[in-house]
Amino acid sequence: MQMPTFEPPRLGEPYLLTPGPLTTSYEVKEAMLRDWGSWDGDFRAMTAELRARLVAMLGEGSDAFTCVPMQGSGSFSVEAMLGTLVPKHGKALVLANGAYGQRAADSLRYAVRAVEVLDKGDYLPPRGPEIAAILAADPAITHVVAIHCETSSGILNPIPEIAQAVEAAGRALLIDSMSAFGAIPLPPTQIRYQAIVSSANKCIEGVPGFGFVLVRTDALEAAKGNAHSLALDLYAQWATMEKTGQWRYTPPTHAVAAFLTALHAHEAEGGVPARGARYAANRDTLVAGMRGLGFETLLEDRWLSPIITTFFCPADPAFAFQPFYDGMKARGFIIYPGKLTEVDSFRLGHIGRMDSAVMARVVQAVAETLADMGVTDATPPAAALEERNKQAEAA
Repeated sequence: MQMPTFEPPRLGEPYLLTPGPLTTSYEVKEAMLRDWGSWDGDFRAMTAELRARLVAMLGEGSDAFTCVPMQGSGSFSVEAMLGTLVPKHGKALVLANGAYGQRAADSLRYAVRAVEVLDKGDYLPPRGPEIAAILAADPAITHVVAIHCETSSGILNPIPEIAQAVEAAGRALLIDSMSAFGAIPLPPTQIRYQAIVSSANKCIEGVPGFGFVLVRTDALEAAKGNAHSLALDLYAQWATMEKTGQWRYTPPTHAVAAFLTALHAHEAEGGVPARGARYAANRDTLVAGMRGLGFETLLEDRWLSPIITTFFCPADPAFAFQPFYDGMKARGFIIYPGKLTEVDSFRLGHIGRMDSAVMARVVQAVAETLADMGVTDATPPAAALEERNKQAEAA
């Protein structure tokens, strides 16, 4: 195992405290300096290596899966997965506790698929017994869609528990692991699912340009003709790659080259366990430091992910998000606004080419920015804490 080095970004670039795009290594950036022919044998070999390495990352049981990369942002691959694997006569139960669960439901509606949503709000995960009850009451449901890490709140959903309920009911599980794959294991021998989806610019630490679906080969073969879209037909993309080694349409060649470099670095660091441990250490340093300044997390500790953490905005009238954002950017950190409708919040990601020492610098930058703004108390509004505690008690 090779411990990574964490050079500061060059040319005054800030660290990206986001769930992707994120801060990448020099080597990943340098890999994009060469042009590749999309039909050339060298690039076809790169695609084959990418697919094989991603399947292998699943671990034991991976021989039942194939990898289908898909051009575009992660949402393109999510829609390709849903529109191809959920048949026209099927029905999906979407487990939502944030924006990305709701987006999955919207994608299914655009594809004219029947959909039911279990909406858990911003604070809580879906639990096995309630999923089991819904599936028992509605035999028309063929698929369940779960978000692995819901980055609008930072919640890490209990996928093993969800998978157990879905398997017991004889339904198929589709997992949006966009911001978790590569750092949190999803062993097929322990967690039964039909497919998972992620993208290049998340925990593998590549750059934007494509996503990928890891899907059971037999399920994909059975999905021929399901897709509602020409460009987003996952089966057709797979069949073309199997036959020719090529992408159906223009591939993001530079992003693929960067991703292969990132995959090699991921393996050298120690794979999924090591990457997840680094991100978890980043989170722990950040959360402890922010709480030391008086901030509160949206979620209880048991639901905090190693990907991104949501903090309540301070009640102090001197606090406003835009000056806070500007102050953090001036100190070398790009942060994320909140994506919640009920409370004022902001998000700090802890994935990418960063370690705990960088997280300590983030906390120092927050303290300096608050001082410049004249914020003397980072405590959130009492009503926000009351709502969080009420939701926790209800769980």
